[in-house]
Amino acid sequence: MKQFKNLNKIYNPKDFEKKLYQYWEKHGYFKENNSNKNNYCIIMPPPNITGNLHIGHALQQTIMDILIRFQRMQGKNTLWQPGMDHAGIATQILIEKKILKEKKHNLNHTYTKKEFLKKTWQWKKTSHSIISNQIKRLGSSVNWDKERFTMDKKSSQAVKKAFLTLYKHNLIYQGTKIVHWDTKLQTAISDLETEHKNTQGTLWYLQYPIYPINTNNALDYVVVATTRPETIFGDTGIAINPKDTRYKKLTGKFVKLPLIDRIIPIIKDSSINMNQGTGCVKITPAHDFNDYKIGIKNNLPIVNIFTKNGKIRKKPEIFQKDTNTQNYQQISYKIPKIFHNLDRFAARKLVIKQLKTLGLIKKSQKNNTTVPYSSKTNTIVEPMITKQWYIRISKLANTAIKVVQENKIQFIPEKYRKIYFHWMHNIQDWCISRQLWWGHKLPIWYDNQNKIYAGYNERYIRKKYNLSQTTTLHQENDVLDTWFSSGLWTFSSLGWPQNTKTFKKFHPTDIIVSGFDIIFFWIARMIMLTTYLLKNKHNKETIPFKQVYITGIIKDANGEKMSKSKGNIIDPVDIIDGISLKELIKKHNKNINTQHNQDIKKSIQTNFPNGIQAYGADTLRLTLTSLTSKHHNIRWDMKKLTGYKNFCNKLWNASKFVLINTHNQDYKALNETNKKFSKTDLWIITKLNKTIKKIHNALNHYRFDLATEILYEFTWHQFCDWYIEFAKFTIKYEKPQKISGTKHTLITTLEKLLRLLHPIIPFITEKIWQKTKTILNIPKKTIMLQPFPIYNKNQEHKSEYEDIEWIKKNISAIRTVRSEMHIKNTVPLELFIQNTTYKIKKRITENLNYIKKLAKLKNIILLKPQEKGPKSSIIKLIENTELFIPIKNILNKNIETQKINKQIRNIQQKIDNISNKLNQTHFSKKAPKKIIEQEKTKLTLYQKQIKKFLKQKKILFDL
Repeated sequence: MKQFKNLNKIYNPKDFEKKLYQYWEKHGYFKENNSNKNNYCIIMPPPNITGNLHIGHALQQTIMDILIRFQRMQGKNTLWQPGMDHAGIATQILIEKKILKEKKHNLNHTYTKKEFLKKTWQWKKTSHSIISNQIKRLGSSVNWDKERFTMDKKSSQAVKKAFLTLYKHNLIYQGTKIVHWDTKLQTAISDLETEHKNTQGTLWYLQYPIYPINTNNALDYVVVATTRPETIFGDTGIAINPKDTRYKKLTGKFVKLPLIDRIIPIIKDSSINMNQGTGCVKITPAHDFNDYKIGIKNNLPIVNIFTKNGKIRKKPEIFQKDTNTQNYQQISYKIPKIFHNLDRFAARKLVIKQLKTLGLIKKSQKNNTTVPYSSKTNTIVEPMITKQWYIRISKLANTAIKVVQENKIQFIPEKYRKIYFHWMHNIQDWCISRQLWWGHKLPIWYDNQNKIYAGYNERYIRKKYNLSQTTTLHQENDVLDTWFSSGLWTFSSLGWPQNTKTFKKFHPTDIIVSGFDIIFFWIARMIMLTTYLLKNKHNKETIPFKQVYITGIIKDANGEKMSKSKGNIIDPVDIIDGISLKELIKKHNKNINTQHNQDIKKSIQTNFPNGIQAYGADTLRLTLTSLTSKHHNIRWDMKKLTGYKNFCNKLWNASKFVLINTHNQDYKALNETNKKFSKTDLWIITKLNKTIKKIHNALNHYRFDLATEILYEFTWHQFCDWYIEFAKFTIKYEKPQKISGTKHTLITTLEKLLRLLHPIIPFITEKIWQKTKTILNIPKKTIMLQPFPIYNKNQEHKSEYEDIEWIKKNISAIRTVRSEMHIKNTVPLELFIQNTTYKIKKRITENLNYIKKLAKLKNIILLKPQEKGPKSSIIKLIENTELFIPIKNILNKNIETQKINKQIRNIQQKIDNISNKLNQTHFSKKAPKKIIEQEKTKLTLYQKQIKKFLKQKKILFDL
């Protein structure tokens, strides 16, 4: 018994999870082997260094670890390549906030770029430690020796190589175009960093006088509707639909722009919606994406009126169709001095005030509109004309579409394939430059005449272009979009551009696990860059991965998106190790603005009134895998954790029973003469064999939820409940040969089950397996290098399986009667069986003791064909066999009926109260949706309960 002292009486994952991970890592079990065959590789989506992993990351980590462990146990040479992302914009914001918080001064007055970058690298070190610890606590079996960072030296080499190749092939160019502009960060941002919010604003109807004034005109002004009156200084045209008969006479006319008297044309454009607003649209090409298209198409001047920080310029920038800057002094585009340097929203108020004074506002009205915000700074995004670097994307996109069409890359679930195609067929050139300090600097240099040179470094450029030292060169200040380096990740993390052994072995990779929200921003870009930059020996495109598994997005219990400002983000380590309410509030408030603290505190107190108890990594992993499905949104439910911790506890206790009862058996010496398998042994062997087949099918089809469900059902209900119950009977009452057979089956079934469970719950299975391997004399040192169980047709015992399944139904039927009629287990019942075939009789007689003991029966009587079952019996039907359970002398019919009537009255009162509440107009309109749903759920529950009691009452009545 001493050898099992480490398997504690109570399941407590804190006792062994960290130690086991250290054991795995120390012995190098996560590393790939030297084999060149059966290679399997997953590249970890690199977590951003800006913050901790959340529950959504934990889902992806769990899925990847299941796949890696599953493939490793099938003998594959596996590599799970880890790494982290520098997250350009997000990291720059984070460091700026930290500096301002520490110094209480403006960033530019306090820190140089060199100092800023030094502090950023320091943060990277701290963040890396936190994130890598989270990954380890989740049990992720990654090869830490190969860990990479998107801004390490090797990645920098890969980025330069990729950029210069594309530039050489004329696929990278510099252009002046309209972009999303963050006025706080003063940088271009991508669509991914732009969040559209529904906002209530004001729609102003402005009058633009027609020029020149002509008394023959039906109108002396046109009315335009706008939510952004401050952009009036950038208007260069008024557009109408050519089919709009209201404005037929305005063809070829002009209007005089209020406040600045600029004359702008009235143009026709079929894209104008005649039914929206007045049908007349002011065109401001420099500050609206749709207007920009119309301006370019109609050769209108493009007038930028804003500075980079969102203030009104003293002198506007003027661009024409070819996007070359013109001399604004040659054209009258002056902006009144009173508006100079005004913030765009202050300018809006002043514009409205002056237009009202001039009588040029016809009306205004409240308006619900969608406004783009920077998701990083929460400022309203300003469309802006700026000079940026772009990738000509169509050539890359065509190949990326082709490899998916040809099924070289498969999307799981398949529905995301259509979404991918939709995005790719509507793709625009990719803006890859950002005006930041943190990131990969573009490998571009300029001389004093602004001539462009591309190269790895200044020395390389001087040599390549034969430039003397007297020629001054300065490097481009812009950095590359984070997604550029991330787009190279599957091959740069494996060593490219060097042709390393790791790269040759593992690229293309097998699968990428990602979220729906970055299919276009990351998945598509990886496919485009890989297929263009990497060619095989036949000069054909190479894919980055063979499959794309898209996970759902985890939302909170109310179906809301998780965010720091709501206080509903969950750190997976808090679930694994537990955290008090006080520490939870402190942790959430750490990086949030003070004005949100009280709201966050209230939210946390509501959701986690007692903090979070320690559940362990295996419980979290089980819960996460149970929630994976084909659905886009996953609603998180903390209550599910309790159920899966109970599962781990059930496995722990069942394992203790097996180990205690098998530790003194020499299984190596056992042979057919000193052991004999019972029907129940052969049944569980068959049941496990069928389960193995189902698990392979579920995991091979990425149905992690089904795999969890299958394993849960077999482990809890078949092995822990039924088989152990059968085994207890055998060990207590049967002969030595059968006892040996059952003990052999107990330990071998447990060992195989642990291997089956290991990819999903690695810690508890390793801990228990270390005990089973000693008993079974297995020389291997870890379960993760053991073979994953495979289906064996020789372990199908059909006859015994069918017999025990029938007996289980029989016992369950009797147990159901006890439960429904509230008959205690201490009260023995009689069982009469009718319509029995020879096969059924044989089943009953061969397993009579099992049935009597487990169903708590004092007698089983097989009725003859002409005999009738006793009256006052509850009848259950199993296939064609009738079971009669007499209860006349066991229950007092009148007393039990009175009890049931009382229960029915109490429940009916609750049903009436809830129904009245839901029918009240005041409640249904004013109550929160969550409360209404809770009341409906309770109503459904009570209705089910009352049906159950009515059924019991009928049974009693019929006795």
